[in-house]
Amino acid sequence: MPYCRNCGKELLEGAAYCPNCGTPVTPIAAPAPAAPAAKLPLAGWGDRFIAWLLDIIIIGAIVTPLRFFVTWMLWPWEAMMPWYMRWVPFIGDPSSIIHLIYWTFMEGFYGQSIGKMVMRIKVTRTSGQPVDVIYAAVESIGKAFLLPIDLIIGWILYPSKKQRLFNYIADTIVVKI
Repeated sequence: MPYCRNCGKELLEGAAYCPNCGTPVTPIAAPAPAAPAAKLPLAGWGDRFIAWLLDIIIIGAIVTPLRFFVTWMLWPWEAMMPWYMRWVPFIGDPSSIIHLIYWTFMEGFYGQSIGKMVMRIKVTRTSGQPVDVIYAAVESIGKAFLLPIDLIIGWILYPSKKQRLFNYIADTIVVKI
């Protein structure tokens, strides 16, 4: 079923106007193919690395004082904990969760983190559409928790689109603005 390009309401077959907003409906012969990723100006790995590094520094400046405060508050109890309770194996550093939340929020709502804004690059879908929070969350998992594996697999399998593994899974690319 076709949908109104103005309000998104479902249209009846052969309708000349949208029943919801009155916008004229233009007949569509065939759906336009999605723009191939090769035609979008892909961001280079160097720009992406600098944007990532800026984000790590920004979040680190916020998380590090909090980490010292929490460590100072928990120090008396930590000495009494068994060794296996002092480290969470699959999560690792708690700042990874903060990075995941930061990247998901910034890229899901704005298409860019602060580092990407500085480097004038942004995350989009491979079709050129904006990224929403779900796509941003999927592609951010690789950056926050599995970056070396994410990069190496991406460099090997998707060099022409300059995608990390989790960019490929989320159907996203990073483009120049």
